[in-house]
Amino acid sequence: MRGGFERKKGCLVFYFAGQLDAYSEKQFTGFLDDVFSSNKLPIVFDLTKIDFLDSSGLGAMVRSAKKCKSSKRSFVVVGNARVIQTIKLVRLEEFLQVKPDLSTALSQLAA
Repeated sequence: MRGGFERKKGCLVFYFAGQLDAYSEKQFTGFLDDVFSSNKLPIVFDLTKIDFLDSSGLGAMVRSAKKCKSSKRSFVVVGNARVIQTIKLVRLEEFLQVKPDLSTALSQLAA
């Protein structure tokens, strides 16, 4: 898994590519923990370039969402069809606040 982030419209947009699974979960959470501790901006998780998402990856997303909620930080998730299908399969689309695309996500967080 590869990742990065940039600031857009007063939000942090996290970009990830590759696989978000048991092998990359620790890298994913470590990266997010470092950034979470250094600022309080709203977050967009852009998973449109993720090829594969398993239960470990979903667990990491849920833990990240819980951290955001407990710190009263707004967040949304954007993904490709495969990622969205996996999230919907386990009925987490509302909890993870899934949006159809990046511009919709940024607009919602900016409102």
